[in-house]
Amino acid sequence: MTQHTSSTLVIPEVQAIPRHVAIIMDGNGRWASNRFMPRVAGHTEGLAALRKIVQECRRLGVEYLTVFAFSSENWRRPPEEVGFLMKLFLKSLKSEVARLAENDIAFRLIGDLSRFDDAIQQMVKFSEEKTADCKGLTMTVAANYGGRWDILQAMRKCLIANPGLQAEQVSEELLQPHLSMAYAPEPDLFIRTGGEQRVSNFLLWQLAYTELYFTDTLWPHFDEAELHKAFDWFSQRERRFGRTSAQLESVPMSDAV
Repeated sequence: MTQHTSSTLVIPEVQAIPRHVAIIMDGNGRWASNRFMPRVAGHTEGLAALRKIVQECRRLGVEYLTVFAFSSENWRRPPEEVGFLMKLFLKSLKSEVARLAENDIAFRLIGDLSRFDDAIQQMVKFSEEKTADCKGLTMTVAANYGGRWDILQAMRKCLIANPGLQAEQVSEELLQPHLSMAYAPEPDLFIRTGGEQRVSNFLLWQLAYTELYFTDTLWPHFDEAELHKAFDWFSQRERRFGRTSAQLESVPMSDAV
C-alpha cells in the first residue's frame, strides 16, 4: 500500500481539479422538513444525490472521494432515525457494490465498525474485497467516525507497533501509517453543504491544509452544477502551504484535469 506524506512535511502537487475531495453531506433532514416530509425521506434523497456526485467525480478525474455518512456523535439522534440510517446503509451497500465495481470504483470504509451489527460488518468487508482492484476512483465512507477517535486509535497502534517508544521519538512519520486514511493523500478540497461552517470532527488531522468550501445548498440539491461551482472556486485558490505568494510565481499549477 502506498504511504502518503503529510502536507506539513512535503509540499503536495497543486492541480486544477482536486485529487481528493472530502464532503460533509448536510441538510437531508431540513430538505425533507421543508417539504413536510419525515426526515428519513431526506436521507433517501441524499443517497440519490451521492450517486450523481460519485459519477461526476469519476468523470472529472478525481482520484479519491471521502464522504461523512455517520459520525460517532450521530448516535445521539432519535433512535428511529438512527435505525433507518442503518437499514439504508445496508441496503445501499447491497445495491451499489456491483455498480461501483462496473465503474472501476473502489469502496473503503473508515470508522469504528464495532457498533454496527454483523450484517453491516460483513457487507462492508464484502464490498471492500469486491472492489479492491478498482483503480478509477476510491470512494471512502466515514461511518461511526470521528477525527479525534482517528488520532487516538492511530496513537495506540503506533505505540503497539513501536514498543518502548519514547516521547521525544514520536513523529508524524511514525503516526501517519496508522491513521484511517493512510492509503490516500490529504484532501485538497473539503465541501460542506447545508449552510453550516464547521468541520464537525471530520478528518481533523487530514484537513490541515485543505481548502474549505461551504455552501447553503442542502445536500439533496447538490448536483453536478454545484460540484462544478466548488471546483471553479477551488481552482482560484492560492495554495501556499506556508510559502509566500511571491514564491508561488515560479511554481506553475498542473494542468491535470
